[in-house]
This record gives sequence, C-alpha cells and structure tokens, in this order.
Amino acid sequence: MNGLGRGLLDGLRVTWRNLTRRAVTQQYPDVKPDLPPRSRGVIALQEENCTVCMLCARECPAWCITIDSHKETAPPVTEGGRERSFNMLDQFDIDYSLCMYCSICVEVCPFDALHWSPEFEYAELDIRDLTHDKERLREWMWTVPPPQPLDPAAEEPKEIASAEKAARREADERAAKRTAEAEGSEPGEGDGR
Repeated sequence: MNGLGRGLLDGLRVTWRNLTRRAVTQQYPDVKPDLPPRSRGVIALQEENCTVCMLCARECPAWCITIDSHKETAPPVTEGGRERSFNMLDQFDIDYSLCMYCSICVEVCPFDALHWSPEFEYAELDIRDLTHDKERLREWMWTVPPPQPLDPAAEEPKEIASAEKAARREADERAAKRTAEAEGSEPGEGDGR
C-alpha cells in the first residue's frame, strides 16, 4: 500500500470530503456577486470632460476606440479679443469585442473623461452589437462608484491645500470689505441730511 494504493485512498478521501460538504455556488441571476471596489466592468464616458485630445485612441493597444469630432468657433469673450476654436465630440465608440480591459485609456485621459464602471452584464447576441457609442457609454457613468477615501495617514494633496488656502484668503478679503463698508456707511451718512 505504499505507492499506488496510498495515492488512490488519498484521492478517494478528498473526493468523499468534497461530496459531503455543502455547495457554495451562488445562483448568479438571482444572487448578484459582491464585486470588489473599482472592479473593471465597462468603460463609462463623461462627455463634458472629453476635449477630443485623442490620447485614449492613440494609446489603445487593441485600437478599439473610434473618435470623431468637428471644430467650432466661439465669439470673443471681450471686445477686441479673438475667436476661439474648440473640438466638439461627434463620435466616441468602444468595440468591446476587441477591448483588452487594460485600463490604459482610463489612465492616460488627462481630463478624467473615462472611468471604470462595475457593470458587467452587457452581453449581446451579435458581436457587431458590442460596439457601444457615446450615449451607451454615458449611461454607465451613473454606475461609477465614488473614489475610495484617502488614507488617513497620508498627506493632504497639494491641490486641495492650495484651493483651501485661496478660498480662505478670498473669504477674509470679503469679510474685511464688508467690515469696511459697515464702518464707512453709518446711518445718516450719505443721504444729504
């Protein structure tokens, strides 16, 4: 019983142990899985943030992103200024039959227009329907979870610290202006009496 017989008994013991345990299978359509935070399901598009810089399409290793735009001009803001031109997004398609879910497009987007949504139920009957347009990508924006809280021991980001400092300075200036106006215009002054 040293060689073949011992291995056979060990295998039968493992099989018997697994047969007598209760199954832990989740019945998927009825019981939704608990996904980890920031899981990669589909890419959601926040169209307002997209400047049509084309970085996501250029960096995509699978070439699954198609972007099309046109230029529009805006009148000058001040008199004597010049007209400004900017790109308007016409088409933003992602072909999920080619997408590798590598997250390069989300990482390179400088304006946070692309986000990961945990939605994973987007199966189609025809492979041609896996190309999703900007309207479909915008629908998934509502399912994007909020960012995870910062580590309590981490330093405050410099952007937040400088914004709070500017807001405090502006509030102090407004308070000083209100105080000066209140002291300068006492009742009876300035009405000609």
